[in-house]
Amino acid sequence: MKQNTLPALEQFARPQVERRLVAVIDVGTTAIRMVVAEVCSNGQIRKLDTAIKAVPLGKDTFLQGRIHKHRIEECVRILLGYREKMLEYGIDSADAVKVYATSSVREAENKIEFLDRIFIGTGLTVHVLDEAEVQRTIFQSVQPLLQQEPNFWTHQTIVVEVGGGTTELVVLKGQEVVYSQGYRLGSYRLRETLESYQTSDTKLRQIMEIEIQRVVERIPSHLDPNLPVKIVALGGDIRLAADELMPEWDQKNLSRLPLASLYNLAHKLMDQNVDEIAQDYHLSSPDAESIGPALLAYHHLGRVLGLKELYVSKANLRDGLLMEVATGNLWNDALKAQIRKSAIALGRKFGFDEAYAVQVCETCTSLFAQLKKYHNLGDHAELMLMVAALLHEVGMSISVASYHKHSMYMIMASDLFGMSKTDLHLVALVARYHRRSAPKPSHTPFVTLTRNDRITVIKLAALLRIAIALNASRQTRKQEFVCKKEKNRMIIRVSDRDDISLEQISIRQNGQLFEQVFGLPVTLRVARAE
Repeated sequence: MKQNTLPALEQFARPQVERRLVAVIDVGTTAIRMVVAEVCSNGQIRKLDTAIKAVPLGKDTFLQGRIHKHRIEECVRILLGYREKMLEYGIDSADAVKVYATSSVREAENKIEFLDRIFIGTGLTVHVLDEAEVQRTIFQSVQPLLQQEPNFWTHQTIVVEVGGGTTELVVLKGQEVVYSQGYRLGSYRLRETLESYQTSDTKLRQIMEIEIQRVVERIPSHLDPNLPVKIVALGGDIRLAADELMPEWDQKNLSRLPLASLYNLAHKLMDQNVDEIAQDYHLSSPDAESIGPALLAYHHLGRVLGLKELYVSKANLRDGLLMEVATGNLWNDALKAQIRKSAIALGRKFGFDEAYAVQVCETCTSLFAQLKKYHNLGDHAELMLMVAALLHEVGMSISVASYHKHSMYMIMASDLFGMSKTDLHLVALVARYHRRSAPKPSHTPFVTLTRNDRITVIKLAALLRIAIALNASRQTRKQEFVCKKEKNRMIIRVSDRDDISLEQISIRQNGQLFEQVFGLPVTLRVARAE
C-alpha cells in the first residue's frame, strides 16, 4: 500500500511546468524564416515547426538602395502565410510573436515605407535590429555553448557570422566581451556588388578575395597578441559546409572544421554557377549566390590569424532571438555585467574617475530598487541608468565648462556592446540632464523622443541627480541608505556618517528635479542607532 502511495505523493508534489507557444520571424537578406516553439517555465525550449521562403531583399537594397514595391508585396504575402500557420498553432497574441529585420531593411532608403506596409498588410510590427543588437543576440545565442567549453576560457574567442549584408564580430577574452563590430562585408553584398563589373569569373573572384582580405586584415589589431585565438563561426553557410565536409558533426556542441577543407569547398562552389549550386545543395537561388563568398570570408579570417581550423556552431540569430522571447527578460545579469564592463572600458578611454563613477552607479542601483513603486520602470531602464551613471562625467575630458553637454555628444557618438543607437541616445540624455537645467522645448534631442521615452529619461535623470548628491563628498566607500516616504516627503537616511552637510546642500540643489517628477521633496538625514 505504501509503495503505491509514495509515487502518487511525489507526482502530486512535483511542480507543474507551464507551457506557451511563441513564434520568431527573421526578415533576412535572402529569405524570411520563421520558427514556432514551445517554451516551458523551467527554461526549456522545444522547436515545433520551421518555415523558410526565399525573397532576395538584399539584391534590391545593396544594388539599388531601396526595396522594390513588388518585393514588399511579396513579403506581405509571405508574412500573411506565416500568420495563418501561427493561428493553426493557436498563436494570436502580439506578445508571443516577434518579427525582426537586419541589414537589408536597415539600409534601405524606403525602410519606413517597408515597415508601414508590412504593418498595414499583416498587422505585424517589424523591429529593425541595429548592429549592436545583432551582436548582443549573437553573444546570447553562443554563450551557453562557450560555457560548456572550459578550454575556451583561457583563450580569445572570435565569434563571427558572415551574413548576407554584414559580417558581425564579437571578441571575448575568456568569457568577457572586449570588442564587437559590424563590417560591411556580406556574402550577398559582395557578389551582387562585384558582379556589376564586366569581367571574367576568375578576375571577379580575385577582386572578391582582395575585398575580403582588406576587411579581415583589420581584425588582428583588436586582439591581445599574447593570447591564443579560436574562431567560432555561425550562420547557415558555415553549417552547410559542416554538413558537406563532416556529415556526422556534433550539432549539440562546437565542432572543429579544418580550414584546408573549407578552402577547397569554397573554391569548388565559386567555380559552379548558381543553378548548379542550388540543385546540388538544395538551396534557393539567393542562398546559392551567397554561400561561396561567405565561406571564402570565413577561410580568409582564419588564415589571417594563422589558424588551421575553426569551430562550427549550430547557434544562429533566430536562436538568440527565440531565447529572448522565451525568457521575457532580455537584460539578464550576464548581459548587464558585459555592458557594464564595456561602459567602464569606454570611460577609461576618456580618463574618467573610475572609482567615483562606479560608486555613483552602485548608488543608482540601490535607489532604483528602493523607489521602484514610484518610477515603475523595468530592467532596461535600470541598465540605461547604470550606464549613464558610469559615463556622466566623460565630457570633462574635453572641457569642465558645460561638460554635461560634451558627455551627451560623446555617448551618442560611441559604440557600446549590447546597446542600440536608441539606447545610447537615451543614456546620453540622462547623462546630459544630471546637472543644470531640466529639459526644455528648445532641446531638440529630447523633445523629438516619444512620450514614453521622454518620461523614462526624466525619471532616470532625477534618480541620477540624487545619487550624485549622495556622493557629493566623493568618498569612494559603500553607501548604506534607506528611502522612505514620510508625510509627503521622501526621507533618505544614511548610515555610518557623522557629517553629511555637503550631501544635504547638494540634495537641496539637485532634488528639485526629483520633486518635479515624483511630487516629493527630498530630505537627507543620518540614521541614528536606537
